[in-house]
Amino acid sequence: MELKGIVKGKKECRSFMEEGEFIREYFKTDRLTFGVSEIMPGKIGGLDPGHNEADEIFFCSKGHMLCYFPEEDKYYELTEGDALLIPQGVGHRLFNVGEEKGVIVWCCAPHP
Repeated sequence: MELKGIVKGKKECRSFMEEGEFIREYFKTDRLTFGVSEIMPGKIGGLDPGHNEADEIFFCSKGHMLCYFPEEDKYYELTEGDALLIPQGVGHRLFNVGEEKGVIVWCCAPHP
């Protein structure tokens, strides 16, 4: 029987920085992209211009974060257990306004 699942540890994924945001991209297929972003207290993530062919979900698994939508000039507040839907093509940037490392689990689909 051929196994279908793929397990990746954090050391096996693509890791990179965008301003004050440390990003781990675990999976990228033609249908979705999945990763985790970590931002230290007081730091700001890179400006993502949005994805022309994908919606994105942010799930705050740790910390107190703000997600800024420049097109609306609006901040969305996220604390542990909160999720935010970012519609296709909407720019966004993360701010850690808490006192601990903020962790956002994210996924884009269908075409990041």
